Amino acid sequence: MVMEGRMNPQHLEIALHLGSAWAAGSLVGAERSFHGRPAGFRTHALVCVASALLMLVTVYQWEWLGVVPLETVRTDPTRMAQGIMTGIGFLGAGVIFKEGLTVRGLTTAASIWMTAALGILFGIGFYYPALLATGVTVATLALFRMVEYRMPSQFYAHHLLRFARDRAMPEGELRGLIQGHGFTISNMSYRLCEGGDVFEYKMVIRTADRDNVERLVEGLRGLADVLEFRVSPTGD
Repeated sequence: MVMEGRMNPQHLEIALHLGSAWAAGSLVGAERSFHGRPAGFRTHALVCVASALLMLVTVYQWEWLGVVPLETVRTDPTRMAQGIMTGIGFLGAGVIFKEGLTVRGLTTAASIWMTAALGILFGIGFYYPALLATGVTVATLALFRMVEYRMPSQFYAHHLLRFARDRAMPEGELRGLIQGHGFTISNMSYRLCEGGDVFEYKMVIRTADRDNVERLVEGLRGLADVLEFRVSPTGD
């Protein structure tokens, strides 16, 4: 006797919800992995699928509530969505890190938050805005990077210079050197450190031409009195 197996139509629908969420999360994560971000392909895919999976709990609540009438017990999908978006904030905070005065990882954190929102939409089967938002997200991460690089903008960096205490460059001469390479200086501070043996300048520099950074670095490398210097670009 041959038994014919038939798949529950709901199973196909659930697979579509989870599969589309997995594909969208993977697409966003692939862009992050390509640019070497700490949360990449696998992280975004899992976040999106997890969000969709949790929303399926509310979409198919009659499957696990059993014989209890839905009029008696009912889960609120909006509360589940709020819980997901609140909880994903902890994961987003994990990819934001501070390096000196520079904060990095904000774009990756935003992409994780967006991926969770996509998972919610795919989980409830709201496909049109989910697909539209996926395209917008990938375009923002990939295409806007090129637009941002080409559009006129100010380049900011935190700049640190260290000299031996008795061979420190006078401030006027230092300002002339940096401004001669096309930079504007702001928020300059001074510090005597390492038991009074080292004098330190710390400042924020700004330029309209990113190529000025390379020229400034080459100029600083040629100064024998400079013990240490650092140019740390701001931004993500």
